[in-house]
Amino acid sequence: MTTFAPRPGGTFPLSAQVTVNRVGFGAMQLAGPGVFGPPADRDRAIGVLRRAVELGVDHIDTSDFYGPWVVNELIAEALHPYRDLVVATKIGAYRDHRGGWLPSGHPDSLRAQVHDNLRRLRVDSLDLVYLRHMGDGSGYGLADQLGALAELREQGLVRLIGLSNVEVEHLERAREITPIAAVQNRYNVVDRGCAALLDRTTELELAFVPFFPLGSGFTASQARDHPVLRAVAERVGATPAQVALAWLLHHAANVLLIPGTSTPEHLEENTAAGRVELSSEDVEELGAIVAEGQSLEGEAH
Repeated sequence: MTTFAPRPGGTFPLSAQVTVNRVGFGAMQLAGPGVFGPPADRDRAIGVLRRAVELGVDHIDTSDFYGPWVVNELIAEALHPYRDLVVATKIGAYRDHRGGWLPSGHPDSLRAQVHDNLRRLRVDSLDLVYLRHMGDGSGYGLADQLGALAELREQGLVRLIGLSNVEVEHLERAREITPIAAVQNRYNVVDRGCAALLDRTTELELAFVPFFPLGSGFTASQARDHPVLRAVAERVGATPAQVALAWLLHHAANVLLIPGTSTPEHLEENTAAGRVELSSEDVEELGAIVAEGQSLEGEAH
């Protein structure tokens, strides 16, 4: 009989009806190198997804442009039908034949992408759809883009709408058009460029979901050598990567983590970060890393 773990890291409400575990799973790395093509080991990818749910994960982040299509098909194969599981996806981009990431923001294209995600995830409605902002040069305004998503929500095809890769001004404009449930932006212990946006989502009691929560680069060996993370990790009996994730959970109560990995070992480690306790001194010391000009390099989980 499978034993399910308690929700690690506590919970946060995405809406009045939907509450999720603060430690989720980012599925991007289940695709091939460069998030392009199939995984080298499909069975292992399937196993990672199933183990994540066993560990208490009930929030998985994905997109049809991971692979492309590969990751959504893996999720459907591994976990459909989704019981007590929120699957969040992103639209607004596509991959060219070389794996490039290109904007695709026309409202008609966004509608088609929603239907593509519905089909590949094998669902009638998407739990949470992020509009990925690809720059103001796309030629399409937020009003038209979010209007298309709001129509799909009224049709029952989308439950919640989020924004990705945006600034505070985008969030404020978007909220005038339609309710926003979550914002997904780059943020981690050494990259606080979106601090104002995080603060605003905290004020509004919206979920803030950092992508690259361990940095755009973060190998295990380099993490062990980082002096501040190593020192705190030794004190609390955790790994440096777990400390970096735990700092985010302690930093703001509306932060939801989606660390990604393609290995069961890193999955176990990342999920366990929700049980790492940091003192106020630990949090303050970690908060000073950026001020000292220190950085984390390598490959993210």
